[in-house]
Amino acid sequence: MPVRAAPGAWSQNLMGRPLPQGAAPDSTSAVSSPSDPATAGNDAGAPTAPATGGEGEPHSRHREARLGSTDKELKSGAAAADSVRTAPGTPRQRGEVMDAAGGSRNTLPRPCHVLVLLNPRGGKGKALQLFRSHVQPLLAQADVSFTLMLTERRNHARELVRAEDLRRWDALVVMSGDGLIHEVVNGLMERPDWETAIQKPLCSLPAGSGNAVAASLNYYAGYEQVTKEDLLTNCTQLLCRRLLAPMDLLSLQTACGQRLFSVLSLAWGFIADVDLESEKFRRLGEMRFTLGACLRLVALRTYRGSLAYLPAETLASRRGPSPALAPQDPADTHVVPLEQPVPPHWTVVPEQDFVLVLALLHSHLASDLFTAPMGRCSAGAMHLFYVRAGVSRAMLLRLFLAMEKGRHMECHCPHLVYVPVVAFRLEPKDGKGVFTVDGELLISEAVQGQVLPNYFWMVSGYREPPPSLKPQPSPRRKSQQTLPPSERP
Repeated sequence: MPVRAAPGAWSQNLMGRPLPQGAAPDSTSAVSSPSDPATAGNDAGAPTAPATGGEGEPHSRHREARLGSTDKELKSGAAAADSVRTAPGTPRQRGEVMDAAGGSRNTLPRPCHVLVLLNPRGGKGKALQLFRSHVQPLLAQADVSFTLMLTERRNHARELVRAEDLRRWDALVVMSGDGLIHEVVNGLMERPDWETAIQKPLCSLPAGSGNAVAASLNYYAGYEQVTKEDLLTNCTQLLCRRLLAPMDLLSLQTACGQRLFSVLSLAWGFIADVDLESEKFRRLGEMRFTLGACLRLVALRTYRGSLAYLPAETLASRRGPSPALAPQDPADTHVVPLEQPVPPHWTVVPEQDFVLVLALLHSHLASDLFTAPMGRCSAGAMHLFYVRAGVSRAMLLRLFLAMEKGRHMECHCPHLVYVPVVAFRLEPKDGKGVFTVDGELLISEAVQGQVLPNYFWMVSGYREPPPSLKPQPSPRRKSQQTLPPSERP
């Protein structure tokens, strides 16, 4: 049956023709042939991180060829078919996705109907053109019908998903950069029925500047690092395959009482500066970050603050492996109120000058920045990097250039520290610097966060569940990094 677009949204039918506001889009599924190719202490003297190893699953350097070809022409037609709806009901245990009959599954149905939220101004401003040329033909062949909504302003997607009847969609497809996924997840978490809403599967189709989430999913699927249209084609093929995997969420609290959620990262210092200051170069696409980094290196800044964190190994040794299923509410069980000292089993980095601090959930910080080559963290953990003051501009440039291939950890920079953690607290002094959360601006004030394991579902290329969903021996062997006695908990 027809589905109406949300008020104020621009919607298009499957043939790509714009519909007037309030009009019902065509609900037919775009289908071609039956065959589907997509189914075949302190830190004095702290050491640098190893080039490989650590928490998570290391990946082979021998990568498979990327999925599909951007030049492949797919013939498509239209056939009427009702979309498969997600069954309404009471909130379910996180870690399950239910089909229309009430059974558990880890794939999207076939055929399926998705809502595509697209930012036409993201990246180089060609998202809509790329959707029609690279995405729509593949969806037609894979029996995926869609309704397209174009976002018109900042936080528009957040407002849409907060008010949308999600039962009409099998998944929400986000075509833009990482900022739009951030909006969608926070909009879902702001709903009265957030426990059910956050279980709606998401899909990332890269059309922004950074596209880190999409690049990470491409990497986890085992494919070579690609960018631009090739990455878009790969991620569209993953949607056509319909596989789902649970993803961690970073829960953040600020000193002013704000609560928000991150799907990718929190950055302070150099990385946040580059992210925000390069906004004026957005039309350059991914090159904006390279240009922004070079400009910031000329006038390198340092920021004074204090950092504390709960190492993942400490939690494993104290409490055993993380549970397979997340709690039924987003409770931050590892942190205490910001006005209180951190728990005694946390590691404290004394107040000092930093060049940057980065908490990262995934492998990539941009489609061409392979920031965490040590492998995907186990569920409930994230990567924490920080660079102390004193690092030379030449070394920072070397690290940045090496990050494209994930070789920066081999530079053995004495000012760079890496550790997998489950929670952290960062307190800037004098209010200097800014934070970015998934590339979005956050004012500079004390902030803390912890990982909520396996909290939402994304279209992915995983064929095996993450480590926390499988039986585990107790505690893993220690990572190759050894903390000095003064920084051990």
